Amino acid sequence: MTTLAGVPERPVRVNAVLDAPLSRWLWLVKWILLVPHYVVLFFLWIAFTVVSVIAFFAILFTGRYPRTLFDFNLGVLRWSWRVAFYSYGALGTDRYPPFSLGEEPDYSARLDIAYPEQLSRGLVLVKWWLLAIPHYIVIGFFLGGWHLGWWAGGLVAVLALIAAVTLAFTETYPKDLFDLIVGLNRWVLRVAAYTALMTDVYPPFRLDLSGTEPDGPEELS
Repeated sequence: MTTLAGVPERPVRVNAVLDAPLSRWLWLVKWILLVPHYVVLFFLWIAFTVVSVIAFFAILFTGRYPRTLFDFNLGVLRWSWRVAFYSYGALGTDRYPPFSLGEEPDYSARLDIAYPEQLSRGLVLVKWWLLAIPHYIVIGFFLGGWHLGWWAGGLVAVLALIAAVTLAFTETYPKDLFDLIVGLNRWVLRVAAYTALMTDVYPPFRLDLSGTEPDGPEELS
């Protein structure tokens, strides 16, 4: 769905599929298994920050986000979301995340952001800090910190732990809990895309409690 101006109503689309069966105890060691990802993501997020600064000036002077830079930052967000979904941001799959900046359509966690042909040159000055303050307060409660892509404690980690304990004793991951966890992560990723200057569409104050976007799939340019 797009607006009259041709801008997608939902430029940030987060989808996830709960895998089954899931190991009852693998979650205890996933933090060790992910050490290589954490090392790579550390440097990727440094690059993400540098690229965002360059994009800031590009948008300020031209009204456009250079496509190569956009694709790189989208790749970092995708990589981070896959790692979070595998680990303590959701624990929704036991399939090890690929070392990839690409789309990886076969993986259980997906993120797409529509490329904006034009962005507001004035809005870029305030949206990443002033306009986003209410969202920062909310997602600070969700996450409890800012580490390697925003998944480090807070409500999301607590809910993922509850899911892990439930899985360990019942071999079942509660579907309603999964939908809530994905909804929280969806909120975070929408804010991340907005504050990284990748869209001018203000993130809604809304939990879309589902593994898939509520209005179904949409092709993105």
